[in-house]
Amino acid sequence: MVELSIELGSVLLLAFGLKGLAKIRTARTANGLAALAIGLAVVGLLLQQGLDGWPWMLLGLGIGGGLGAVLALRVAMTSMPETVALFNGCGGMSSLLVAIGAVQLPTPLNLVGQVSVLVSVLVGAITFSGSLVAMGKLQEWLGTPGWTLRPQRHAVNIMLAVACLVCCVLVLKGMAVTLIPLTVLSLLLGVGLTLPVGGADMPVVISLLNSYSGVAAAAAGFVVGSELLIVAGAMVGAAGLILTQVMCTAMNRSLTSVLFGGALGAGSSEAGDGAGGREEYTNVTSCSPEECALTLEAAERVIFVPGYGLAVAQAQHSLKELARLLEQHGIEVRYAIHPVAGRMPGHMNVLLAEADVPYDQLVEMDDINPDFPRTDVVIVLGANDVVNPRAKSDPASPLYGMPVLEVDQARTVFVVKRSLGSGYAGIRNDLFELPQTSMVFGDAKQVLQSLLQELRSLGVGKVAVGSGSAR
Repeated sequence: MVELSIELGSVLLLAFGLKGLAKIRTARTANGLAALAIGLAVVGLLLQQGLDGWPWMLLGLGIGGGLGAVLALRVAMTSMPETVALFNGCGGMSSLLVAIGAVQLPTPLNLVGQVSVLVSVLVGAITFSGSLVAMGKLQEWLGTPGWTLRPQRHAVNIMLAVACLVCCVLVLKGMAVTLIPLTVLSLLLGVGLTLPVGGADMPVVISLLNSYSGVAAAAAGFVVGSELLIVAGAMVGAAGLILTQVMCTAMNRSLTSVLFGGALGAGSSEAGDGAGGREEYTNVTSCSPEECALTLEAAERVIFVPGYGLAVAQAQHSLKELARLLEQHGIEVRYAIHPVAGRMPGHMNVLLAEADVPYDQLVEMDDINPDFPRTDVVIVLGANDVVNPRAKSDPASPLYGMPVLEVDQARTVFVVKRSLGSGYAGIRNDLFELPQTSMVFGDAKQVLQSLLQELRSLGVGKVAVGSGSAR
């Protein structure tokens, strides 16, 4: 009875925790609730099963907890997408190992148990290998080989999938040894499905792999008879699918085109200094941080648009300091958040939350787009494709139809980038040549620090106590 109460309590805590992760304001508390739920589940399992083999349990807890602590302390915010991909892969591998371990037990499995084992092995292996490939591509250890973009790759993947299904049928007929080729084929299928995907589509793939890990965990829950694992896996799987659909909508891409359409985006990222598309620009205006500071000093409304370049430069704290200085001068400051800015869903939200940016200043794309026409200054920090007006005007563009931040409607736009290099979509950005746009070339952190110095030299932010606004 006690064990059942503990498990029920852990299920409820986990549900509340996952629900709280939907909002930035409650995410930290929700994460703690989810961790507490898993801790209670472990305690309940130990009470139910006894403490046989506790040294192995402690060893596993020590290794896993130690690795988790190291990652939490050492992984930079720019590497968070790769870390999420790795965690997805670890979840898939865990489900795979649980399923294989259950087959080795002397107690025979019923039909539901056998099907659950097959789902855990198939989906878990695809999740593991696919997540490793995604991590390698995000880390730029792997590229997109030319042969993976040929139509023949679909035939190879179909043959792998059919072979996996044949192995599943053989397992159900009593040939448990075919679990080994099923695992190998599933691992290859995960590689085959993920390797052709381009960098621009990686946020969608990460969300989809997260959903896969949930499905594999739910199947493993049926194998071991854990209600918590079933509920948690089902919620993660459903949430991952919903998020995948949201990402596809935000990028104007269908899931089938992401998985089977080849790589979108051969261009350089903001992280590099490549000059992709530089030869196409003929009317670009650049300015110094001093000129930018003069315009900011006279503004009333300012919107910052964070992108991956901000994350690469680790400039979120400098941005927060600049925003605070402008607010002391009586300037309204907000941040425009595009759903796929950065390399994963919510990347910019987490990045700015790390710098203690007020939650109410983070405004989603649909809510802030109507405000750009009455905004004095927009500062784009390392974003590219998500602010490209070509998505609204050029039917031939791969970005056409993708919802973007309409910064081109603002009175003045400053784009902070290291170069004129293209974004993940590999195309020129028409925003750079608009008459109200000026490029501020340089590392985002260095540019922001220069802006701080210039504004302070102009007396911005020096407000006498009790005087109210400086304006």
